[in-house]
Amino acid sequence: MRPADQIAQFVADALKEGRTRAEIAAALQEAGWAQNEVAEALNAWADTAFIPPVPRPRPYVSAREAFLYGLMFLALAMTAWNITTLGFELIELWLHDVTDRYSLYNVSTVRWSISVLVVFFPLFLWMNSRAQSAARADPGKRRSAVRKWFGYITLFLAALALLGDLIAVIYALLSGDLTTRFFAKAALVALTAGLIFLYFRGETAEAEDAS
Repeated sequence: MRPADQIAQFVADALKEGRTRAEIAAALQEAGWAQNEVAEALNAWADTAFIPPVPRPRPYVSAREAFLYGLMFLALAMTAWNITTLGFELIELWLHDVTDRYSLYNVSTVRWSISVLVVFFPLFLWMNSRAQSAARADPGKRRSAVRKWFGYITLFLAALALLGDLIAVIYALLSGDLTTRFFAKAALVALTAGLIFLYFRGETAEAEDAS
C-alpha cells in the first residue's frame, strides 16, 4: 500500500471511531508523518460530525481532457509565437534602419504567421470557450488535474518569457543598444506574455478554489 493510501485509510478509520482531528494529527505527527501530509490527509474529509466521514471532492484525470487541453495548449503556443513574429516583422517595416544590415523585413514570414494565426487563434478561442462553458455547466470540471497542470505550465512559460524579456532590455540598456526598434519588440513580448500570465493566473486561482 502506498504511503498516501496508508495515511488516508488511517484517517478514515480514526474518524469513524469518533477521534477528533487534533488527536489524529497528533498521533500521525508523533509517528513521523510530515505536517503537510497530515493536513492533506485530514482535508480529504469534510469537517462534519457525520459518520461515516464524508469525503471532499478530489482532482481527477481524464484522457479526453488531456487531449483537449493539449491541443488548446498547442493552439495558444502557436498563437503567441506567431503574434510576436508578425509583430517583429511589422516593427522592422515601420522602424526600418537602413544602416543596420540585420534589419530585414521578410514578406514570407509575415504570410506564414498570418496563415498560422488564421488557423490556431480561432481554434484556441473556440476550445477555451468550450472549456469555460463546460466548467460553468459542471463546476466539478474545475477540479480537473489536467486543467490545473495546463494552467501552471502556461504560467511558467509566460513568466520565463517576461523574465527573459526583462533581462534582454537591461542588457541592451547597459550596452547602449536600447534603440526604439528594440524597445518596441521588447514591449510586444512583455504585452503578449503579460496578458497570457494574467489570464491564466485567474484560471489557476479558480482551479485551486475548486480543489
